[in-house]
Formats: sequence, C-alpha cells, structure tokens
Amino acid sequence: GLIFYDTKVTVMNRVLNATVQRTADHAAPEITLDPLEIVGGEIRASENSYFCQAARQLGCVPSSQLCVKLASGGDPTYAFNIRFTGEEVHGTSGSFRHFLWQVCKELQSSSLSLLLLCPSSAVNKNKGKFILTPSPITYGEEQLLHFFGQLLGIAIRADVPLPLDLLPSFWKTLVGEPLDPDLDLQEADILTYNYVKKFENINDETELEALCAEIASQHLATESPDCPNKPCCKFTYPSLTGEEVELCPRGRHIPVGWENKDVYAAAIRSLRLRELQTPECMTAVRAGLGSIIPLQLLTTLTPLEMELRTCGLPYINLEFLKAHTMYQVGLMETDQHIEFFWSALEMFTQEELCKFIKFACNQERIPFTCPCKDGGPDTAHVPPYPMKIAPPDGAAGT
Repeated sequence: GLIFYDTKVTVMNRVLNATVQRTADHAAPEITLDPLEIVGGEIRASENSYFCQAARQLGCVPSSQLCVKLASGGDPTYAFNIRFTGEEVHGTSGSFRHFLWQVCKELQSSSLSLLLLCPSSAVNKNKGKFILTPSPITYGEEQLLHFFGQLLGIAIRADVPLPLDLLPSFWKTLVGEPLDPDLDLQEADILTYNYVKKFENINDETELEALCAEIASQHLATESPDCPNKPCCKFTYPSLTGEEVELCPRGRHIPVGWENKDVYAAAIRSLRLRELQTPECMTAVRAGLGSIIPLQLLTTLTPLEMELRTCGLPYINLEFLKAHTMYQVGLMETDQHIEFFWSALEMFTQEELCKFIKFACNQERIPFTCPCKDGGPDTAHVPPYPMKIAPPDGAAGT
C-alpha cells in the first residue's frame, strides 16, 4: 500500500514484457468457435459454451505460446486468434474482444457452475456479485478453473478489461491476503453474518430459548431431546451450495446450549470463511494465472489494484474518454455535430454508455490506466484508446 499504483503498473509492464515466451517467428495459436453451438438464448449445455469450446482447444496449446508482449498499437498481438465458423471477420482485435465479453457473460450465467451469486445479493446487498463456487471439484472442473485463471492473465497482457463482477474476497484470496472474518462474511452472506451475531450477543438462557424458537419457526431447528416441546439448534448449518453440513463430528446429534453457543457461532463463521477461500478452486485458478504471468507480481498489488488491472472500472468516465479521443482530417472538437455527440453521451446512463463502448469496440469497459496520460505516444494504445472520430466517407448529403 506504500507504492503508487502507476509505479506498480510500470514495473508490472516491464516484467510482463521481459517474460514473453512467444517470439515473432511463431504463429499465434488459432481456435475455431461455432456460434451456432450456443444458439437458443440460454445456453443448452455448458460444453457448447464459448468458454468450454476454447478450453478444449487451448488445452493442447503449451501455455508458453500464450505469453505475448503487452498489447499496443492499432494491430496488437493477442494470445490467440479466433475464427468464427461461417462468419467473415476482418482483423483479430474485434473477434478477440467479443470472445472475452461473451465468456464473462457465460461465467456469470447459470450455464457454467464455476461462479456462484453471493447470498447477500438475495437481500439487495452486493447485487450481481459473484464468488467461486465452493465445492469439491472434479478433474474436468479443475481444468476449467485453470483455464479461467489463464484468461485473467491473458486479459492483463491484452489490456482488455473483463466485465466480471467478483466480490473483494475473491481478489484478496487471489493475491494472498487474509480475509476479514467480519467484513468479508458480511459482504458475502449478510444473513449468516446476522445469524452469527445474534448468537454472539445473547445475554442469558431465556434469550437463547427465544432465539431457538424464532429459528424453529423458520424450520432451522429441531426439538430438544431432553424437553420434547423445547426447540433447539444442532451443530449443523447449510453450506453456500445448500447442503446441510455438520460443524463438528456427530454435529447432527449435538444440541446448541448456553455453554457451547459461542463455539457454534465460531464454527459457522469458519465454515463460511473456508468456503469463501475455496482453497482447491483457488489453487487451480492461481496455477492457470501463473502459467501466463509471474505470480510474484501479485504480492505488490492490493486486491483492489488487481481487480482494476484485470477488470477495469465498471463505469465509463466520459472525461477520461474525451481526453483520449482523436479527431481526424478536418474535424475539430468545436464542430457543432461533435458537441452534439458529447452532449448526447452525457445524457446516457452508465448502462447505455457501456452499450456504446460495446458497439464501438466490442468491450464493455475501458482500461483503468492509459499510457498517453503520462505523455506516452498515442500509438502505444490498444482500442478503445484513442477513440477516433472521422468525417463521413461520402461527400453527398449533409
């Protein structure tokens, strides 16, 4: 936290360019995607998704072939080229950015089960934010998580921000920072956080009985074995994926009482934090990321900086875009139609601005940093910088 973000980015970029493994005499790997496989609105089966189609084909490509220099200029080098079956696409940039956008959409839909909507979003907190699905993983899922990690690294080298909405706990675990037992639990699952707090703040046995009765009315408790009519909780709790988990050996048979209520609350808290860290899933993601960029770089970044470098900002800053716009032959910023253009954009909502960026350059977000803001040449950019506004092609008409 003592180093400026721009300084870190400069070092990071130098390291990324020094660890390039695919040289100019090697052709870029090419994958073929079939858009018809995913037709039908909701994706029919996860194997048909762009994500799985790409994972299958790139699984045979050595990761060294995906380690390219940082994208720059009008025709940047990307980790791989994409050909869409039956579509005539010119250039590599548009299809590559469209692929990354589509993949993020798939990851945050019900078609792939790698990410899970955080429980807090059910009560309008952190709405639309995701976490890694915490469950034992199969070999196939491990391969997909490895590819997900590779995509994070590929996006960093390509300087294309991924429109992913992941909770801070994901980025903390990725850069190796410990989770905050209070804050991160509250962010991810506020209902469980409140539930734990109720048990931690009980003052006497009467309050405990009242709380158990309240929980019993929500079908979370059973009757006490000693007093058949007295409700009590057992040492079990639902996992994030909905299965009932025993919080200790034989937890189903251990009632929660005054003497062990704090142990119960602590056990629920540690269950959730373990699920948020998902060690085996995160190991696969980090392994994938580490095959594209050196993992030592992550130790200098804060979780927020890692998110900004990978996903950019979820909102479009118009002033920033204006500062990085070029007007071609004969056009000036003071032309009436240019002024109309900017005032129209100023009336857009953030959602509409994202759609405008998507229309203009096939990505929903703009990178957080920009070389020319520090006096670097404009040619160093990958789209959408600089945005170019050109005169009309034909002279006829107004």
